[in-house]
Amino acid sequence: MMMKKLSYYLIAGLLLFSWSAIHAQSIDTARIFSLEDLEDIVFLHHPVVKQASLLSDAAKASVLQSKGEFDPTLKSAFGRKLFGHTEYYNNWHNELKVPLYIAGADLKVGYDRNVGTYTNPETHTTDAGLMAVGLNIPLGAGLLIDARRSTLWQAKAMLNYAEADKVKQINSVWFGAVKDYWNWYYAYREYTLIKEGLELAAKRFRALTNQALLGDKPGLDTIEASITVQDREIQLAKSEIEVKNAMLVLSNHLWNEKGTPLELPQDAIPQEASQQLQIPDRVLLDSLLGLADMHPELVKLRAKGEQLDVERRFAQEKLKPKVNISGALLSRRTDFGSYVPDYYDFNWNNYKIGVDFAFPIFLRAERGKLKQVRFKQQQVTYDLMQSGREINNNITASFNSLTAYQSQLAVQIQSINNQQALLAGELQKFDLGESTLFLINSRETKLIDMKIKRESIISGYQKKLAELYYKAGTRQQL
Repeated sequence: MMMKKLSYYLIAGLLLFSWSAIHAQSIDTARIFSLEDLEDIVFLHHPVVKQASLLSDAAKASVLQSKGEFDPTLKSAFGRKLFGHTEYYNNWHNELKVPLYIAGADLKVGYDRNVGTYTNPETHTTDAGLMAVGLNIPLGAGLLIDARRSTLWQAKAMLNYAEADKVKQINSVWFGAVKDYWNWYYAYREYTLIKEGLELAAKRFRALTNQALLGDKPGLDTIEASITVQDREIQLAKSEIEVKNAMLVLSNHLWNEKGTPLELPQDAIPQEASQQLQIPDRVLLDSLLGLADMHPELVKLRAKGEQLDVERRFAQEKLKPKVNISGALLSRRTDFGSYVPDYYDFNWNNYKIGVDFAFPIFLRAERGKLKQVRFKQQQVTYDLMQSGREINNNITASFNSLTAYQSQLAVQIQSINNQQALLAGELQKFDLGESTLFLINSRETKLIDMKIKRESIISGYQKKLAELYYKAGTRQQL
């Protein structure tokens, strides 16, 4: 009778060990912290994600700052000297300067009033003053590109750089969060399997103890059963610490809307993972390889190349001589309603004009700068070539690894089924007195290890799947 009771405990425990995870999952649904829950929290409140969003804003601010070089400027200067009842000079200079985007020209509107006994005759005006409307145009260096246009164009090129850097940082944060999630999943599943094995060993120990008290089993069997319980208790304690540590690591990614760190509840459990791995097909691989051209790292390098190209054009422009021509039409008119004789009003006979010329004879600074920029361009070109190849190879390698995980899991599941059959057969032999408790414990421990290995494969597959998308510069849509 006691033998049948012990056999009942063993078989029932085996069934419990095989199916308890499914029942526990249905009971603990409310405690599940899924990958979708993690995604919602990370992308809404993670500080690094928010920080990455600032990169685009900072780049736009740089563009705005560069556009400031084209802002109109209003200048005014006044000076007067009175000594010994003599007004030496009374000078008032006003200018509105409007930088033009085209040709690097400046539109200037000015009003000068320079009077006094000792005022320079070249700048002397009547008491009414003199107006001027004119342009300052560079005909040599600065005609096609100048410092302000170079700064603006480089800032615009860095918009793409900042956006790509933002995507890269966000992808990196998500990839780290996904890895930590599946590490937690593995630690939890390992803990669950060891706990089930402990419960099974404890039931067997109680059954053997009762049987030994009745004299149906030797006391050595109870000692061996007790050792198994103690060994699994040690494993469970270690596994429990690993689960808590994995939860702490995962909690690093959890923040609320106020920027306060969050922690996973102690009773939280990860989502259930399917044992049927859905290996991406070749179509997905081709798609990811096609998208690799838009990988954030490549986008950043191309943006850097655009910036250097602007810098090269500006360096080449400086090899030209500096020839600036300025001209303005003059008038005594101070408003549009007053009368001014034609010979004092705006016409082609009332003007001032000037030409500036400068040219460094050796151009060593300009030629050196141009060479430096070209070297940087070559470096970016080589980086693009190497990075593009590495990205494609990394995508393909991650894809190949997924295929290996599928075959490993299939073999592991078959091995588990075989081990369960061996354990069931050993239980029947034990029921007939043809086996020992040592063999049952050994096969059961082996079964637990194989199930833990299965969860390790599932966890590894999920991390490798996330890595596949990360290597392609994107992320998997859940």
